[in-house]
Amino acid sequence: MNTIAASTPYLSVNNIEVIYDHVILVLKGVSLQVPKGKIVALLGANGAGKSTTLKTISTLLRGERGDVTKGEVQFKGERVDHLTPNELVKRGLSQVMEGRHCFGHLTIEENLLTGAYTRNISRAELKAALEAVYQYFPRLKERRGSQAGYTSGGEQQMCAIGRALMAKPSMILLDEPSMGIAPQIVEEIFDIVKDLNQKEGVSFLLAEQNTTVALRYADFGYILENGRVVMEGEAKELASNEDVKEFYLGVAGAERKSFRDMKFYRRRKRWLA
Repeated sequence: MNTIAASTPYLSVNNIEVIYDHVILVLKGVSLQVPKGKIVALLGANGAGKSTTLKTISTLLRGERGDVTKGEVQFKGERVDHLTPNELVKRGLSQVMEGRHCFGHLTIEENLLTGAYTRNISRAELKAALEAVYQYFPRLKERRGSQAGYTSGGEQQMCAIGRALMAKPSMILLDEPSMGIAPQIVEEIFDIVKDLNQKEGVSFLLAEQNTTVALRYADFGYILENGRVVMEGEAKELASNEDVKEFYLGVAGAERKSFRDMKFYRRRKRWLA
């Protein structure tokens, strides 16, 4: 039996179409699923529609003059695309935005504490939640009193993920976690993501241009091109796929090709049906 097909989707995006400024069609019938307790990578070049897909799920899209004109998003079996971002956080779904977006004038610890604003918890519970974040991010504990704006890019990314964890999510949408960060720190962050997934059961949908790293840590992957899903499958299969290697590593020459021009391109299969 196919274990993926047998899994009930924790998050389901069904035939989403998104238009910006009532004119620009950005997503063109995007569908994807994230099983509970899994890490799913959303891959593609800059401008492929990865960030828009995540913002559609978290409903942050409305603040950027974007409209969902078709399709729906379901989380834990319920339709959620009509909810506010705050309501989604309370239901257990948080997004870590591209570019980290820490409050630069606040300390690392003050940033982390803002992540718990949706939870009605005691001081003792808040302290316990903070210590739990520091266990995963010991570097943040060392810099807890430093202004976030004066910390490194890697530390700010850790802070942004830690702030999301303070809301006690069951699922995190992680947008370009490797952007502008040294390779050594990227590996450290992805190791922590894997630990959170395995030890805490947090599901992840991560948008990433660094295909090599993303597929090494993910269970499954989708590849976006020009607002459409053009390929999908288990991470190990995508990592060894010649089309993916040609598209991302440029082994065919200097000019990057489209998946639709490739010799081995096949219409994508439903692997999470």
